[in-house]
Amino acid sequence: MTASSTSRPDAEEIVLYEKDPATKIATITLNRPEALNAPTIAARQRFADLVLRANVDDDVRVLIIRGVGEHFGSGADLPEMAGMFTDDPDYSVLPEFKIGEDEGVKYPPRGSYRYLAGVTNLYANSNFGLRSLQDFKKISIVETKGYCYGWHFYQAADADLVISADDTLFGHSAFRYVGWAARMWQWAQMMGLRKFQEMVFTGRPFTAQDMAACNFVNSVVPRVKLEAETMKYALACARRPTDTIVMQKTFFEIFKQNQGEYMGSILAGWLEGMLPMVQPDGDELNVDAATFEKGLAAAVKDNDNQYPPDWRLSMKGRRRNS
Repeated sequence: MTASSTSRPDAEEIVLYEKDPATKIATITLNRPEALNAPTIAARQRFADLVLRANVDDDVRVLIIRGVGEHFGSGADLPEMAGMFTDDPDYSVLPEFKIGEDEGVKYPPRGSYRYLAGVTNLYANSNFGLRSLQDFKKISIVETKGYCYGWHFYQAADADLVISADDTLFGHSAFRYVGWAARMWQWAQMMGLRKFQEMVFTGRPFTAQDMAACNFVNSVVPRVKLEAETMKYALACARRPTDTIVMQKTFFEIFKQNQGEYMGSILAGWLEGMLPMVQPDGDELNVDAATFEKGLAAAVKDNDNQYPPDWRLSMKGRRRNS
């Protein structure tokens, strides 16, 4: 199966966009609730394109990112990427680069450092949907609820403001089955090193209240008040000239780059590219062919059950035996 499987919704169905010229507020809505709003490769690329569009559009001063359903999202579509870690002869990495399989491009072979590192370093490029909000010169607001894991956690870290429902859980399952993830530098800066190290080393998700305490979240409200709270912030942010907003964002961008935000992305790409070198000591969960053959969801669930109930990634698992 190739990365561009036709069994998945089109990117235009997964990532919706609308704007209100009267308020100067645009909204990107992740619309795949049956898959916990997991973006496909094409959807991540569309997300990047829409962020760029909003950046250029003079009708936009503020961009809201939210999800349909019970959750903001639990990360990227890992089953779509499974062939990267298995021996599937039909899998192609080229769609990650927006390159068609019939364009005569030869990708580096499996077993080479470049095979995986080519992709992980690509994630530092804002045109491919992981760190797109870093180059956005308007104001971005991420609205979180339920799960805010993986790719969705990336967006929360990169946004200017985060408005959270009080039931949100933040984290990344990769801290358990890989050990690192693409936006770690930014998370360490946003959360503070001590608390972020706790998240990485224990693998436990943090609640909205935890994240507010370490200044990652701007506002925590009951879910029924979430959209109203987000709009309150968005309308306030939109009440100044666009030039002023862009100048403000430029200041903060220089500040973040002085802290090494982009360098951190490159470093994380190198770290992720070394994944094939990691050897398990025993029965730890690891991203390899055997894990995907068992079923990634089943493997993650089995691993999750080894943690204390209040440290589990699954909300159902957290309720069990709590």
